[in-house]
This record gives sequence, structure tokens and C-alpha cells, in this order.
Amino acid sequence: MNIALFTDSFLPTKSGIVTVVLQLQRILVAMGHNVVIVTTDTHDKYIEEKFSDKSNILRMKSFSSAFFGVPDQFISIVDKKRLIAFLKEHNVEFIHSHTEFSIGQAAKFASKELGIPAIATTHTLWEDFYKYYLWGGKFIPVKLIRRIVRWMYRDFYALINVSQKAHEYFKQPFMLPQSPSAIIPNALDSDTFLRHTISEESIQAAREKWGIKKGDVVFLFLGRVVYEKRVEELLDICLRVIQKNEHIKILFVGDGLALQALKKKSAKFSDRIIFTGYVPWRDVHSFYQLGDVYVTASLSEMHSMTVLEALMSGLPVVVRYDTSFSDTVFHGENGYFAQSDEEMDGYLLGLAADEEKRKAFGKKSLEISKTFSLEMFGRRTMAFYEKVFNTFPSGISDAELQKAVDAVEVEK
Repeated sequence: MNIALFTDSFLPTKSGIVTVVLQLQRILVAMGHNVVIVTTDTHDKYIEEKFSDKSNILRMKSFSSAFFGVPDQFISIVDKKRLIAFLKEHNVEFIHSHTEFSIGQAAKFASKELGIPAIATTHTLWEDFYKYYLWGGKFIPVKLIRRIVRWMYRDFYALINVSQKAHEYFKQPFMLPQSPSAIIPNALDSDTFLRHTISEESIQAAREKWGIKKGDVVFLFLGRVVYEKRVEELLDICLRVIQKNEHIKILFVGDGLALQALKKKSAKFSDRIIFTGYVPWRDVHSFYQLGDVYVTASLSEMHSMTVLEALMSGLPVVVRYDTSFSDTVFHGENGYFAQSDEEMDGYLLGLAADEEKRKAFGKKSLEISKTFSLEMFGRRTMAFYEKVFNTFPSGISDAELQKAVDAVEVEK
């Protein structure tokens, strides 16, 4: 099949969506399909090295969305004539959008123009995000945001939801209960991920570089340091626990709009709460090996890629209770669900004091991570594609789509 992946988020930005797109492109090609990417025109040397055949990527002219408060993302100005010519050149017969914004709207346009199906993955719960991004966002009623999101997703032939949380949200009466959909959880390419591992000597050198001493227990957060991830609340939790255990250190890996505020708030404890700032995409994964426990207080995830990466790194995970983690974090087995920020304190302090439990939880995390293999993700996604392709444009039901996805079994 000739497939086009549409995305506003792409390298050098490090995000869950970027990881999903790159991995999906890789597994689909490995399965024998032809895949092209339609995205923004932002790129760096690493992208040029990563994609030797740049003819398979169409980059639309874009501008930074910093004006809207999101400096590391871009909004594209779609040249529709150029887009259609590119899709025709590559004989694209199926479109999968990973964005609802300008590139996503271009996906719907191309679908109508070429008479081919366009589907979308619902990666983001925008009503949890918009107040942090839009100027005056706190004055915008959530009903308006829901109407906008519903319009942006409305004309896709079918939707892929990455979790039960996403599925339930889009089935609510105010969203798109009639749009056919199925749940396909995110996955990780273990081969690629494990290539980022570093030697024990390098780990020790990195720990020394960041002031982590032997005997220190490191709680790790990795991702965009932005307010919608509840990083301010996470910092408050960290400030409480480090004052109750002198061996605890916190490592925030990443950059974002909240970084400077968090640094200022924790300046008194700069030797205990460490901020790396921006880390090149190719180096990010190695930081998991510096941590002992992965922690996040975010309540705005759909299906966290960083939690999947933490599992594959063999880390216990402590999170606030949210259904987006229901298939990755199992309370008392590989980590903890906390019903409140204050409850996280006790779980973190307990793990800091119990090395054997950290090891047992980490072992369970690694075991759980194997259920999110890239092979399974690719085969489930292709089953979804084929069911859509064979029914387009007559229509299809949720039950038919989910049955096709669930019928996929890992080859022995």
C-alpha cells in the first residue's frame, strides 16, 4: 500500500507524536509498504542524516507558533497544488494524519480531491491544553474549544484512539460519537531504543556530571517542561520529598516554557533538583539510564510515550491516577497510581527507601513493555488500514474496526 503520514510535529522537536510517526514509518516500510511524510519545513542536520531519501518527505512552508505560546511547534501554510502533485507522484492511496491542525486539514482536502480515505489518530486532549497555549485562554469557554476540535476531526473517515481515555472522550455526545474508531495503543521500537543504551562507565560519568553521587536515588521526569504537564505541581512534590530524604535527587530532562520558573522556584535546592535544559533528540533516551524511578504528575496524557520508554528502561513509574496509564502502570506491581499530589509523596519516599522493591517493580516494567512491541503496533495499524480501505467510502462501524484490530496476534 502507498501511504502518506501527515504531521505538524517532526524532528528536531522531541515529542510523543514525533516518536509515533517515525516508528510507524519505519515498521510500515519494514512490512513492505511505501510511506511518504507530509510535514513542516523545519529541519536540521540530523534530519538530513536520518532520511537519505528526502524525496519521500514533503515539507510545507511554516512559521513558529511562538506567537500562540508554543515556541517549539510550527504551523504550516499548505500549498495545495504542490501537495496534490506530491501525492500523485507517489501514487498515495491512503492518508493517516497525526495532527488536526493545518497539515491535518490538508489531509482532509487531499482525501476529497483524490477520492482516497483519510483517517486520524487522536493524540491530544485539547481541552486540557488550550488554557496554557492561547493568550487569554482562561477566558475561552471549554464549549468553544470542543466545537473547534469537533470541526477539525469531523470529516476524517475513521479515528484511531491511543487509549480507552481517548476513545471515551471522542464518543461523548459533544464530540464525534458517530465517527467510527478503534483503540490502538502506542508502541516502542525496542531495537532502536536499546541502541541508545550506554556503558556502565558512561552512566557513572554522566551521573557525576550532573552531581549525582553514589547512593543517591534519582527521580526522573523527561519531556517538555510545560505547564499542561503539571510540572509546577510535580516540582512542589519534589520539594517536599527531598526535604524528607537527603539521598533523593530530582532530574528534569527537557526544555519548555515553564523551565525558568521552575529553576527560580527551586534555586535553593539547585544541588538536589537538577534541570538539564534542551537535550538533542538523539541523546534523550540515554537519560533514562540515570534514573531510578520515573515520575510524572500529568493528567493531560492520551497515552504517554515517555512512560513507555521508562518501562522499556526497566524503571518503576509513579503517576497521578488517570485512565491514560491504565495499560502501562499497574498499582503495586510496576509502580503506583496516586489519587492526589500529596499521596505521591508517600509512594516516592517508600520507593526511595526500598531498593529491592525498585528492582522488582523495574523488572515488572520491562515485562509489561514487551506488550507494546512495534511489530504488534504495525500489524494492528495495517489491519485498521485494510478494513478502512476495503469499506471506503460506504462506511464502517466501531465494532468492525475493533474486531479487525483485536484479531491481530503476535506471530510465534
